[in-house]
Amino acid sequence: MVPYERILLKLSGEALLGKKEFGLDFEAADRVSREIGEAKDLGVEVALVVGGGNIFRGLAATRKGMDRVSADNIGILATLINALALQTHLEELGYHTRVMTAIQVEAMAEPYIRRRAIRHLQKGRIVILAAGTGSPFFSTDTAAALRAAEIGAEIILKATKVDGVYSADPVLHKDAILYDKLTHLEVLEKRLKIMDATAASLCMDNNIPIIVFNLQKRGNLKKVVQGEKIGTLVA
Repeated sequence: MVPYERILLKLSGEALLGKKEFGLDFEAADRVSREIGEAKDLGVEVALVVGGGNIFRGLAATRKGMDRVSADNIGILATLINALALQTHLEELGYHTRVMTAIQVEAMAEPYIRRRAIRHLQKGRIVILAAGTGSPFFSTDTAAALRAAEIGAEIILKATKVDGVYSADPVLHKDAILYDKLTHLEVLEKRLKIMDATAASLCMDNNIPIIVFNLQKRGNLKKVVQGEKIGTLVA
């Protein structure tokens, strides 16, 4: 018996980067897909929001002089590329999926419609939510918080490459403290870089808990879905 009926998994684009410096690593995409499949096999309904930072980072482009709206729109398209790649790998593993986007790309994916997304989940399909919110200036973290609230996900599982939320960057600060549990307000007050303030506020306002965990450790996603104490709980 797992503690959740419906989860939303937030994946960064970097989760699909593997050992590359840019783009999609198919071995990484396959490994992540297998982890998602193991979670699905536990009987939970799984929705995904995927970023696009392995292909294009809008904020980085704006620092080099690109118009913010144009940069964010390119980043939105990058999330769609990652979503289609995950769909391919998941379906090769035998899972039924739907890619739903916040922008119109009818030849490739369904438009995001809340009731339809919920129906796909109820029918046992893995729903991959691409294109963020469909608007510039909003991160895929904010999209994850928004979609979780809309579809009634019980929790957001934020996959990272570290073991949870630290008091400082553990790579730069060896004495950084790993938090076991935080409140949403503490995340905002301490300015901890779990997700941006808009996303954290949205989760707080809608009482959506977040678990930040390390996806690089094999089997961690399955353990989190089973209720094991992995990573940092924000609630």
